[in-house]
Amino acid sequence: MATIDLTRAESLIRTIPDYPEPGVLFRDITPLLADAAALRSCIDAIIEPFAGEFDVVAGIEARGFLLAGAVAIAAEVGLVPIRKAGKLPRPAASVSYALEYGEATIEAHDDIAEGTRVLLVDDVLATGGTLQAAHDLMATLGGVVVGTSVLMELDALGGREVVGDVHTLFHA
Repeated sequence: MATIDLTRAESLIRTIPDYPEPGVLFRDITPLLADAAALRSCIDAIIEPFAGEFDVVAGIEARGFLLAGAVAIAAEVGLVPIRKAGKLPRPAASVSYALEYGEATIEAHDDIAEGTRVLLVDDVLATGGTLQAAHDLMATLGGVVVGTSVLMELDALGGREVVGDVHTLFHA
């Protein structure tokens, strides 16, 4: 994988001001997702530091699903979807966590075996609450998180202090 591919991939991420509310800079990854070569470069870079060390990829709803599915296929492993509360059709383990404006809950089915090695994947690391809850959820299910990869980290929001070591492709 050439660095030039990641540079090009990063250039495809658009910043949309004042979305979803005034003062927020939304990072739109859809142009990157639409470019096969750029997307493949990112998927390869997400996998690289953890190659051979994980049995499944856990992707966080919603944009994390898109990346996690591609990572799972490329790594030839399974996928565990981590959903928002109430979205799964049968009983699931859940973890609630604090947000700056309230509380949220994520869930996953208990389909993974005790000791399953998990790579967590999401699109953006912001404040770290969702990713930390995903770590806790995998532990509740008996999974062992061997790594966390995100496409982009919003450095000013301090998520790394909450989650710890995160493999990040791009910083904003």
